[in-house]
Amino acid sequence: MLRNLLEDDGIPLYLKGGIFHVLLYRATMILTVGGTAYAMYQLAVAAFLKKQE
Repeated sequence: MLRNLLEDDGIPLYLKGGIFHVLLYRATMILTVGGTAYAMYQLAVAAFLKKQE
């Protein structure tokens, strides 16, 4: 198994662990991008807050 991890076949090391690692990587990327977008949205809402009359 170690030999397969060290083999240069164009696949990143963090994705060579099988389907579980691929799904874990994709979930992490989705949560990271989604969280960043949500944080930027909340910053924009807070920056352009309207006064209540």
